[in-house]
Amino acid sequence: MAVDDLPEPAWFEQISRDCLCELPELAREAIAKFNTGEYYEQHDLLETLWRSTEAPVRQLYQAILQIGIAYYQVEQGNWRGAVKMLDRGLRWMRYLPDACQGVDVNQLRSNAETLRSELKRVREAGMRTVDRSMFRPVPLMGKD
Repeated sequence: MAVDDLPEPAWFEQISRDCLCELPELAREAIAKFNTGEYYEQHDLLETLWRSTEAPVRQLYQAILQIGIAYYQVEQGNWRGAVKMLDRGLRWMRYLPDACQGVDVNQLRSNAETLRSELKRVREAGMRTVDRSMFRPVPLMGKD
């Protein structure tokens, strides 16, 4: 399925089941790296998981991966790369439930949209003014 295609009903049934499962160990490890600011390092772990997963939940892993790379691109001063990765991450999350495998997808989506709006506001010339406190960790359900 392409990222912009409306999924078939069977996809929604499968993602609902997938989201009830626990996060795989590799995802937990990647999210731990993401949440400590190791945005580049989380990429390889989530990419491995994403590539080895055929179920719809792979979109969750791809979204987190791309949001992390967007943060990395901001750190590198790459405005276009950051906006592109945020756009992609948001598209991957479009049809995901608000919670999936313990990840608060709704909050992750909101965090990404907030950063994207700020980047659009400051444009490329204002990249250095972006407040890094907008780099929010992957929100986990029941965790502060």
